[in-house]
Amino acid sequence: MIAVIQRVSQASVTIDEKINGQIGLGFMILLGITHTDTQEDLEWLSKKIVGLRVFGDEDGKMNLDLKSVDGNILLISQFTLHASTKKGNRPSFIEAARPEIAIPLYEKMIAQLEFDLGKPIETGVFGADMKVSLLNDGPVTIIIDSKNRI
Repeated sequence: MIAVIQRVSQASVTIDEKINGQIGLGFMILLGITHTDTQEDLEWLSKKIVGLRVFGDEDGKMNLDLKSVDGNILLISQFTLHASTKKGNRPSFIEAARPEIAIPLYEKMIAQLEFDLGKPIETGVFGADMKVSLLNDGPVTIIIDSKNRI
């Protein structure tokens, strides 16, 4: 799994001109799932995300995690994170998981993030045409690949 995590002051996702999810302070996460991802990948990644210390403390140092600042999560599925651009100019998405694999893992990731964070998160809709709006705070953007954890 690949997660692009952006620290935001606010973020929202709109589907068919209707807001589907929105948050204030927290993380807007783009999540890419590949066909080799497992429950172990999502558990590890969720804990890593929730424990990520990128919010400022009283001294202005990035020392606080989501729970410490009562932050929220907006999770968006994005298969294009597994694009291969090695050949030509048209990306290949062969490494992105097919919906029958990706949807259950995406739903499990939602549940795992809610469990680890201790409260509900906001989401997009898997496979929908979504418009994402965010105000990146910092800017702080971190990319984590669960396959690079060892």
